Amino acid sequence: MRIDATELDFSALNRAIRTSEPACEITGCLGQRFIAAGMDDIDVTIEGIPGNALGAYLNGGTITVRGNAQDAVGDTMNAGRIVIHGNVGDAAGYAMRGGEIYIRKNAGYRAGIHMKAYRDKVPVMIIGGVAGSFLGEYQAGGLILVLGLERGNRRIVHNFPCTGMHGGKMILRDECQDVIFPSQVDVRKADEQDRAEIRAVLTPYCACFGLDLDDMMDAPFTVVTPSGTNPYQQLYIAN
Repeated sequence: MRIDATELDFSALNRAIRTSEPACEITGCLGQRFIAAGMDDIDVTIEGIPGNALGAYLNGGTITVRGNAQDAVGDTMNAGRIVIHGNVGDAAGYAMRGGEIYIRKNAGYRAGIHMKAYRDKVPVMIIGGVAGSFLGEYQAGGLILVLGLERGNRRIVHNFPCTGMHGGKMILRDECQDVIFPSQVDVRKADEQDRAEIRAVLTPYCACFGLDLDDMMDAPFTVVTPSGTNPYQQLYIAN
């Protein structure tokens, strides 16, 4: 089903999405917020630019954006997949606790802030380009992977990555000699087990965007995890 969103506010648009389940294509998207918030078992393709909180509290299905998206993509999402063929704004994956967010190009500030994992829910966010400051701030679980594609002279991640990180893992496709990490994380070169994990999560990502998996793997990777002296860990981990 095709939905023309040109004259619709976010409430009317979401009502139209629900009546079109399980699949729809949205055209004329003009910054409507909360698209597909809290939905599940849907397949939504968007032409245009969705507004803040795309796929917030998403419980399943797939959202595909044929362009850019604004702030808070996948805010507190539980399951499903969000695929962005362009850039995203700030706070992508805020408090994300399941599913995948695939970004073809760049992410703004505070991507992955408060990302967490619970039992079998392990969220994954892959950023194809570069990330802004405070990537993975207070990260408590899940995986953030940044590929640094088409970045020119820019660093793969800007200032203050992993600030307050106390769980999960961040992997950067770079040697990261120009990146300053906080003292409460451990930084190391990816080993064979890490590279197997990277290949596994990159396989569906590369399929989404038509990228060559072997080319993506033919690079150094840096792995960042919280250290045992992390002062934030005791605030979030129950004994």
